[in-house]
Amino acid sequence: MPNTRSAKKRMRKSVKARERNRTQRSALRTTVKKTHSVTGSAEQIAAALREAEAALDRGARKGLIHKNTAARQKSRLAKALRPK
Repeated sequence: MPNTRSAKKRMRKSVKARERNRTQRSALRTTVKKTHSVTGSAEQIAAALREAEAALDRGARKGLIHKNTAARQKSRLAKALRPK
């Protein structure tokens, strides 16, 4: 348990940030998983891919995931959804 006033405040802040990050990271992962399972026309696949890429870029910008992780996941998604 923190003793100093600043340590107590820092703990409060980190608990809030952890909850916020957990929620956003979960939403990001859900979006990516949904995109992996998309079937349908080329337009639907492209729209899902754009949505996932935007979510990954947003996550990288906010510090949820590393920018190289976002780039790697975008590349793998595009490769997986490419027409065979």
